[in-house]
Amino acid sequence: MAEQTAPPESVGVIAGNPPAVEEKTDAAVVRDALGVGVAVGLSGFAFGVTSAGSGLTLLQTCVLSLLVFTGASQFALVGALAAGGNPYTAAAGAFFLGVRNAFYGLRLSQLLALPRAIRPFAAHWVIDETTAVTLPQPTRRAARIGFTVTGLTLYVLWNLTTLVGALGAEALGDTDTWGLDAASPAVFLALLAPMLKSTTERVTAGVAVLLALGLLPVLPAGVPVLLSALAAPVVLFLMGRGKTAQTDTATEEPEERR
Repeated sequence: MAEQTAPPESVGVIAGNPPAVEEKTDAAVVRDALGVGVAVGLSGFAFGVTSAGSGLTLLQTCVLSLLVFTGASQFALVGALAAGGNPYTAAAGAFFLGVRNAFYGLRLSQLLALPRAIRPFAAHWVIDETTAVTLPQPTRRAARIGFTVTGLTLYVLWNLTTLVGALGAEALGDTDTWGLDAASPAVFLALLAPMLKSTTERVTAGVAVLLALGLLPVLPAGVPVLLSALAAPVVLFLMGRGKTAQTDTATEEPEERR
């Protein structure tokens, strides 16, 4: 009976009313958040192994995961140290790579609208994965649940698997041959790919990848990723010029026919 009395969605759109927000149960949000948290959290093992293989102690490795808690920056730091880089240069590269989380925070702060007392603690969980889960949620309640469950699950598992990886590094031998440092970026790409739905988003992502790969050999770690953000304004500018050219062509054709 409820389906017969409820007005169709098209009626609301025709009448000028916005369509109703798609509902999503708390259980569904928790399920999605746990899936991401568990999948990415397990890759902390790769960081633990890589960090121990680069010469960091068990304590240094665990403190990095506890206090830094951003996989890409952690991998950039230990990778630079393993290559014989200066510790200050390695730390600077990791810092620049982590700056992107500040931009995530600007968007999430508006979406979550958390109490002031909680914001400093929540800021520690503003990373790629929590942002990827939070932004698509249809309501603020769902966004808060997704952010909290993803952040908590990922933080606990990441630190536990970091410890296990650092302890088991000796058993694996030469860690470079395993390619474990690629685990975290691969997981993030798997999360990002389904979100690229429009042609503009796909082109922007492609240009960003080309920029990052092209600048990687000539710039310090972390900087190519930041500069790859220039792909967005470049693509939007070029697409805007293309639309302007099409409009000019369409207006000139009738004049020529006259």
